[in-house]
Amino acid sequence: MKPATFKLNRHIFELLQEGKLQRFTTLDLRDAYAQKIAPSDIGLGELWKYVYEQVRRLKHVGWIRQDEVRRKRGQVFHVLDKPELLSVELVDCNFMSCSPLLGQNPTAGILKPVEAPTQRLETLAKEIRLDLLTSMGEAERYKQLLNEMPELKVWVEDNYVEARDRSSRLLGHLKAVEKTLKSLAA
Repeated sequence: MKPATFKLNRHIFELLQEGKLQRFTTLDLRDAYAQKIAPSDIGLGELWKYVYEQVRRLKHVGWIRQDEVRRKRGQVFHVLDKPELLSVELVDCNFMSCSPLLGQNPTAGILKPVEAPTQRLETLAKEIRLDLLTSMGEAERYKQLLNEMPELKVWVEDNYVEARDRSSRLLGHLKAVEKTLKSLAA
């Protein structure tokens, strides 16, 4: 299986790799990002939404994890190692040009009739691939827990089976989408 491509803003990637933000909140990352890109006319609310979306995506692929202590405000996140099956594509853009709501070309959403389903299927395949990687990682961790701490079997086994089954279903979904893409390309 080829690695999933994950697009990430270069500035956010650099901030997370510097080491100062190995443990951070969304506001910490937002403020560091705002300092890095420097314009003073940035709307911090919109910037927070953009950074929050990046944090959500990073968490979804398993690059960061939420702290054990859950908070309504000021949730702490921890940076993990980059998942092995993830190919990172660093995007050189600032917040305004990366934001899906701002700076978008009004005709960018108009596609040729044949391209629309193909592009949608490619996007769907990427989403499924990321979900599959997450589910596989979850199943792998449950398996490790079962091997390392057999006394947890009663609490962990159902979750392991559920994650493994979800991985199998997602793999089936991915195969169906990829076969459909091949059919459209032919």
